[in-house]
Amino acid sequence: MNFARILMLAAALAAGPANAQSVLRAVPITDLKVLDPIWTTAYTTRNHGYMVFDTLFSLDENLKPQPQMVERWEVSADRLTYTFTLRDGLRWHDGQPVRSADCVASINRWGKRDVMGGTLMSFVTKLEAVNDKTFRMVLREPVGFVLDALGKIDSIVPFMMPERLANTDPFQQITEVIGSGPFKFSKAEWVPGNKVVYLKNTDYVPRKEPASMAAGGKVVKVDRVEWILIPDPATAIAALNAGEVDLFELPPPDLLKLLRQSPNIVITNSDRLGSIAFMRLNHLHPPFNNPKAREAMLYATNQADYMLAAFGDPQNWKRCVAMFGCGGPNESAAGSDALKAQNVAKAKQLLQESGYKGEPVILLDAVDISFLHYMNLVAAEQLKAVGLNVQAQAMDFATLTARRSKKDAPSAGGWNVFLTAALVSGMSDPLVNAYAGTACDKALFGWPCDERLEKLRLDWAKSSDPAAKKKLTDEIQARHMQVVTYVPLGQYVENIAYHKRLIGVLKSPARLYWNIEKK
Repeated sequence: MNFARILMLAAALAAGPANAQSVLRAVPITDLKVLDPIWTTAYTTRNHGYMVFDTLFSLDENLKPQPQMVERWEVSADRLTYTFTLRDGLRWHDGQPVRSADCVASINRWGKRDVMGGTLMSFVTKLEAVNDKTFRMVLREPVGFVLDALGKIDSIVPFMMPERLANTDPFQQITEVIGSGPFKFSKAEWVPGNKVVYLKNTDYVPRKEPASMAAGGKVVKVDRVEWILIPDPATAIAALNAGEVDLFELPPPDLLKLLRQSPNIVITNSDRLGSIAFMRLNHLHPPFNNPKAREAMLYATNQADYMLAAFGDPQNWKRCVAMFGCGGPNESAAGSDALKAQNVAKAKQLLQESGYKGEPVILLDAVDISFLHYMNLVAAEQLKAVGLNVQAQAMDFATLTARRSKKDAPSAGGWNVFLTAALVSGMSDPLVNAYAGTACDKALFGWPCDERLEKLRLDWAKSSDPAAKKKLTDEIQARHMQVVTYVPLGQYVENIAYHKRLIGVLKSPARLYWNIEKK
């Protein structure tokens, strides 16, 4: 183990207060650099959001939306008006009561950043507070995904914030972290690059139902949670084995054998559907502003190379050409022939037809997440093999999440390509999938622009006929492959590892820290 890493870990652990009754220490996915879960899709920030903020509805283990902050709701006979009433006992961390005006402002801000939220808001004609505990949403026509949108579990989650924070420009980050959730963010103890601290919110009133994924009672059973950043995975595993930390959010697949040898460590799949790895291309700048250059990336791709490099054992992964994931309700292979078998000659031909002249292609390489780094090594090889002048730039993932939001030219601090991954549960249909948005400047980084896809998404949202919806899904899948909004690289399962002294760890696509008891 690297001696410097040991000293860093020891310093981080020693920095906690000695009088804490119960401290849960975890190694997070990456460093926490962005505190606003509406501003970014980064999973560490999403997990931070679940600690601090609360939601109106939440998904249970059957992926059904259940009321969380909401006590009751009514839908008018014409299915155009939804009336929501908040439950008693909701307070912000500064002691102020949660009001319906806070929720209205929070929904409005979320709807300007999230693809599914934006689609929902396109149907909303009025969203208003009736009184301090009740608010009303009026639609211009019936749609069936209102509760699914308000209860979505994956980025960008519609977390509720005080009105004064929710009124922040959605393209600017909030400057305070005041939620109504089960933990409080301890800003005074936050050491970026080292440690993040959350304190039990003793004023939080959990629901009575048992915890079920993100739904039910959020009962906190420890006094504080500390996220200890340990960039070296081997050091993190050694710390988990030694009992110096309690949980490792994302142990690298190639080191799982070391963990399985320990009788004190529990390793479990965190989500039954798994995740999709994919390549995102920047549609604003050459070469990928040209559709032929983007199409070339489909032919350049060999999914097995990516998956073997990142996850090894084929039991942990599978090929998947479906934009909305394999094994879910909207799996489709329509229009995906180019991705099914690598064809380097065809990719070279398309690049030549696109007018590519050998300009540098900036690949953002997140070296602190081992599986992404391994896939970036494969990406560099496969892209060079078809004639691209690839320049990989190493950085941590937190830096990547800031860099990818820049629209500058690649030569001026922007980018051309980055690799990332997302939960199938957060990619599983045209509405919930944030990367499926093609509304130009309003789309996620990469900024694909396609009016036809936006119309198809709305048609899909309004459809209630299963056969018609399946036809639309195939049409949307095929169109995505033409536009190349992103390139699927395969589907894999993620594991979470924790010390056996923890009980009550919830199985969830997001990392949730309530319900956990430390024996």
